[in-house]
Amino acid sequence: MSIKAPSILPLQAENLVYRAGGKRLIDDVSFVLPKGGITALIGPNGAGKSLLLRLCHGLLTPAEGVVHWQSPPAPGAGHGFVFQQPVMLRRSVRANLDHVLAACAVPDRAARLVAALDRFALAAFADRPARALSGGEQQRLALARAWALQPELLFLDEPTAQLDPGATRQIEALIMEMAGEGMTILMISHDFGQARRLASRVMMLNQGRLIEDGPTATVFSAPRTPEARAFLAGDLVW
Repeated sequence: MSIKAPSILPLQAENLVYRAGGKRLIDDVSFVLPKGGITALIGPNGAGKSLLLRLCHGLLTPAEGVVHWQSPPAPGAGHGFVFQQPVMLRRSVRANLDHVLAACAVPDRAARLVAALDRFALAAFADRPARALSGGEQQRLALARAWALQPELLFLDEPTAQLDPGATRQIEALIMEMAGEGMTILMISHDFGQARRLASRVMMLNQGRLIEDGPTATVFSAPRTPEARAFLAGDLVW
């Protein structure tokens, strides 16, 4: 099995390997994600960041290694995922939220829906088609869908990559609030400033390998590897 229920909270990855086309795209990656806080996952394009999130979430199966969970990764039971480009159903904002809650058999569905609309400033858009929302509004809806299931761990794949500065500030504030409520967050970011603002810990991938893992200030001020120093200086050449 590639996923087990374990002792580490809330997630531990051991020697993960993922191959495609005969190449190791994730190469023997191990880390422990303790409960609470925000961890930023950074690295060059093509480093394997999105693959690693999908392996941890269970969307992909590793060729080798194991992902340990506190609880089995059933939908709505323990973890959520928000993509860089939110997938919106051809329904209203309200119906998008209700669909997720119904699919996961949330008992207090009506109350949870109202709370999510209010919490993410979406009540005024509740009956509007979700696909007619702006990029920032759609990302708020994606976060609201994840939050409504009360996950212990939330994966975010570049949640502000295509947003303007104002929408970015809104999403960052919501991410910080969710972390402040006790949610553990692992997020991909290409924005060094964002990683410094939000994350207490930074992990860096390069060519599928984990080359840095430590407190944010330490990784940015005193990276251990030549590849990390080159990447942070903007000099990493492919």
